[in-house]
Amino acid sequence: MSIQATVRNRVIAASAAVMIAAPALAQTQTIPRGPLMQAPVEQAATQAVPPVSPAAPTPAQIARDYVLGAGDIVRVTVFQNPDLTTETRVSEAGAITFPLIGNVQVGGLSLADAEKKIATLLRDGNYVKQPQVTLLVTQNQGNQVAVLGQVNKPGRYPLETTGVRLTDMIATAGGVAPSGGDIVVVTGVRDGKPFSRQIDVASMFLNGRTDDDVVLSSGDTIYVHRAPAFYIYGEVQHPGMLRLERGMTVMQALAAGGGVTPRGTTRGMQLHRKDTSGKVAVLQPKMNDTLQPDDILYVKESLF
Repeated sequence: MSIQATVRNRVIAASAAVMIAAPALAQTQTIPRGPLMQAPVEQAATQAVPPVSPAAPTPAQIARDYVLGAGDIVRVTVFQNPDLTTETRVSEAGAITFPLIGNVQVGGLSLADAEKKIATLLRDGNYVKQPQVTLLVTQNQGNQVAVLGQVNKPGRYPLETTGVRLTDMIATAGGVAPSGGDIVVVTGVRDGKPFSRQIDVASMFLNGRTDDDVVLSSGDTIYVHRAPAFYIYGEVQHPGMLRLERGMTVMQALAAGGGVTPRGTTRGMQLHRKDTSGKVAVLQPKMNDTLQPDDILYVKESLF
């Protein structure tokens, strides 16, 4: 056999081997398809999507409930009508003056209702076909509440939304001062009649009396009374006026005063208490007796 024939036979054999091996190689390298590839997608699709909780109302949305009152300064704009932009003050009668339509009664209306009223007047008067009115309070002078007494930041505070309660306003005023007591007095006008109410804030929370957390109205006054006190003097470490806690006993009062001095004695103590008629009675208290506001406790010096 010649050399050329031998080479030709080897080339034919190698080609045949490649043709035989190619299908098997392709089968081993083929990426599986079908359910194996789709399973992760199907699993992700079947997973439960957590519910989206509704967004909390923004301060701008809450302020839409604000009720306009005398003294408020407002800015009124009409979309695509810049010549109608007006900044004015709500009069004592509750009205504002607006271009084209004159006086508009807005006192006692929410911002949304006032916008609708102005838009209706502009449309009915054929001044603007489809008015889009926006009303913004630039200075809140109408709906305010005065917070006085033992709070950290006494003053006048606006009622920026409806439904503001007593505890909300006390928190706005910085909370009750250390010298403040648990009794809060709310005064104002309800249904045209004078309104006054004493509220024990501590009992309201301890006993769950949420009805005592009254809703405030414009012009209300909140007064936080000072905490009740008692007086202790004589042979004690820290004589003076001290805060009277609820249910405080004579023993607790002595402890609050720093205790008896080495020269003092708990025997023969005197308790000076004023009765309803204004007379002062001198009592011989026991350690477990309960003190009352403005009691005066005297600790004597020991004779031995």
